[in-house]
Amino acid sequence: MDLELKNLESYIGTTSYYKVFGVLVTDGVKYIMENGYSWFVTDAISVIITKLRNHDFLVVKLEVKNSTADLIISDGNENILYKQHYKFTDAKRNLTLYYQNGVLMLASEY
Repeated sequence: MDLELKNLESYIGTTSYYKVFGVLVTDGVKYIMENGYSWFVTDAISVIITKLRNHDFLVVKLEVKNSTADLIISDGNENILYKQHYKFTDAKRNLTLYYQNGVLMLASEY
């Protein structure tokens, strides 16, 4: 497992889509899920499909500080629509995902 996600920058597009809780995720999102961040992706998807499904575009951020983290979902214009605090995480880096048209992707895959 690579919690530092050393190969993250290599994802600049996707060749496949994978269904997670009814949402399509890209190769890059699958990579972060396979390397210790599946909790972040599944929590974000859960919020999107239950509370924010009517939004066409969302920005999903994981902000890590020491051993805590925040999941922040906004509309892309800095309007926070949802925020969740994690008192402990072993995550090593901040992440930004975009959600558009039923697909969750890395910002670099947009």
